[in-house]
Amino acid sequence: MSAHDQHDHPHPPEMQDAGSQALAEALRSSFVIVKIAMAALVVVIFAAGFFTVGPQEKAVILRFGKPQGEGQKMLLGAGLHWSLPYPIDEVVRIPITEIQKVDSTVGWYLTTPEMELAGTEPPGGLSLNPQIDGYVVTADRNIIHSRVTVSYHIDDPRTAIFKFASGTNHDFNLAGVSNAVQNAANNALVATAARFNVDDILTGDIFGFQDAVHQRVSELAEREHLGVVIDQCQVHSVPPRQLKDVFAQVASARQNYAKLINDAQGETNRILSQAGAQASSITNTAESARTRYVKYIQADARAFTELLPKYESNPNLYVQLELAKAMSQILTNVEKNFLPTHTDGKPVELRLMLNREPPQPKSAANP
Repeated sequence: MSAHDQHDHPHPPEMQDAGSQALAEALRSSFVIVKIAMAALVVVIFAAGFFTVGPQEKAVILRFGKPQGEGQKMLLGAGLHWSLPYPIDEVVRIPITEIQKVDSTVGWYLTTPEMELAGTEPPGGLSLNPQIDGYVVTADRNIIHSRVTVSYHIDDPRTAIFKFASGTNHDFNLAGVSNAVQNAANNALVATAARFNVDDILTGDIFGFQDAVHQRVSELAEREHLGVVIDQCQVHSVPPRQLKDVFAQVASARQNYAKLINDAQGETNRILSQAGAQASSITNTAESARTRYVKYIQADARAFTELLPKYESNPNLYVQLELAKAMSQILTNVEKNFLPTHTDGKPVELRLMLNREPPQPKSAANP
């Protein structure tokens, strides 16, 4: 048979069945591989949907930007959870106990983080430039620089979610909370500075001004329903750089004045304390003398009271007894060489003129 004849006649049926069978087997193998791959992909997608929420945070599942769940069920607590893969679902974590910090953007002069870390300042120039330098105006119409750092934490995540959801798909971004707190800090700083004098803000009542700013920020956060709690406000205020030397002189004069007042007060306290001690000593001495004199008088009174019956019973005998007692005490203390002597050494005769005994009263029975 020639080649032309072979081309004109088809393949035998046996050859066609073998080819179809091989193709079918290849397709079946391919389908098995595809099924296995699809099953593995499903497993991977399912496993990738698991996520963990920490004990100090809450989580919200946004499906095409819309929070899933109603009310309290919207917030996912600590533990293992599952969601569809991105971009269908997006998991937003909300730190409910982590302290967040934000700085005010008004009231401070233009500087850079590098300058602040290095402790340097930009040149002050001849005057303040309001286009680039921030400032606040005090109650006594002075200009100073002031900045507040607010520390806060999210207390009500649901309020924060609905408060800062925007657009038709309710896009939620945690940065909206930070921006709202920052705006409240700016408002509080400017409004509070307008109620305090410059001396109180810089030196006289620093903590009072800081507490007032804290109270104002808390009131704004509560009034605007931000869903946050203001934990702390740290306020730092400085005079304008262009007037730093003048403010330094005023501060030095105020310190000297305070030192003089303190010294005078200390001297006053010392004098008053010394005078009080002297007065107390005099009073105590007088009280002791009064007590002693009263005791002496009371003792003498008791002695005379005891002797009065004896005197009344026999006055002459009492006088003789008391005189003898007195003379014995007097003569006991007299030394021999105390008596006067002649030039030859012989003692001088000493005679005492003593009154005679008083006559006894005559009675009617013995005239």
